[in-house]
Amino acid sequence: MPALKILVIDDQPINVQLLKRKFEREGLQVIAAYNGRDGLALIKRDKPDLVLLDVMMPDMDGIEVCQRMQADEETRAIPVIFITARTNKESKLEGLGVGAVDYITKPIDLDETLARVQTQLRFVTINRAMIDLQRRLEESRRAATIGAVTEGIAHNLNNLLAVAIGNLDLIKVHHEDPAQVKKILPHVEAAVHRIVMIIRQLSSLVVNTRPTLVKAGVDQLIEGGIARFHRDYRNTAPVSVDNPLGGMEVETNTEIVEEVISRVLVNGWEAYDNEPDAPRPLSIRTRLLDRGDEGQFVEFAVEDRGHGIDPAIADQLFEPFVSSKHTVGVGMGLTVARHALRNLGGEVTVANRAGGGASSILIHPTRWRETPGSENA
Repeated sequence: MPALKILVIDDQPINVQLLKRKFEREGLQVIAAYNGRDGLALIKRDKPDLVLLDVMMPDMDGIEVCQRMQADEETRAIPVIFITARTNKESKLEGLGVGAVDYITKPIDLDETLARVQTQLRFVTINRAMIDLQRRLEESRRAATIGAVTEGIAHNLNNLLAVAIGNLDLIKVHHEDPAQVKKILPHVEAAVHRIVMIIRQLSSLVVNTRPTLVKAGVDQLIEGGIARFHRDYRNTAPVSVDNPLGGMEVETNTEIVEEVISRVLVNGWEAYDNEPDAPRPLSIRTRLLDRGDEGQFVEFAVEDRGHGIDPAIADQLFEPFVSSKHTVGVGMGLTVARHALRNLGGEVTVANRAGGGASSILIHPTRWRETPGSENA
């Protein structure tokens, strides 16, 4: 591991030499500058681990150097310890206010200065270790997600293809019996439809650009979502609606929101026991949320009275192909819904509903606001 690098910026060469000799004895690498401008150039070029910065310097003082460091994304995280002859409280507060992490007063006590520097360097090392750990965890999580998606795709598509091929074999056997063929064909069609849905879901997961936006009424989005639920999932289940917002317009992409609503509805519908003719009540209610500086949001609460959230998968609901259901071709609905709504600046959460069942909360901003990580058109 390379030695940690310290930059000393001081217009008094004797101070620089004393500090350099002290730090190098402790195995630290030291570079030096004798004015603020040269110091900034070295900071940009060498990216030191810590800067010891004299406050009182001609031309550009330490306060200005620190301010410029804070204004630059590349140097903002480098810790700065001020060296100053000023001992009053106001001067120290001024230095801390512009981003310094510590203060050393003149005349310099070398042992105390070394101790303060080593403390800050420990923080630097810990912080870097945490960043590296976070990166490794993210890479592991990404690899695990890719593995889960790949395994889920293979498992689901293999099952669906087996259903389709098996029923096609039955059609070959009964090709001279139109009634039997007519009875078998819907099973083939259903399997193919599921395959198409999985491919559509995968396609939507890789899209992360700013969607085309239009103004649409809340009532229009709900009606479109319910219609899509009935059409795409071949479902006729009634959905009750309580929408006090009526036709209030939001800036959105109707295709995305309708698709999200339909996915959440089918998730609620599948939360019930698969009993023929048994009622499966679903409902949607809305309200307006005011989040101050974040703006106003429309909340769509999609509720069911099914089994609620399985505790075994409560922390993994939004992972691809995680499901408590045992039907073929499930497990990506919530993953896709959250991804899609986040692209619009919204969010999807799911919680158990008081009295039984679950409540899926969709949050959608009334107006588009650029979010970190989103791409401009």
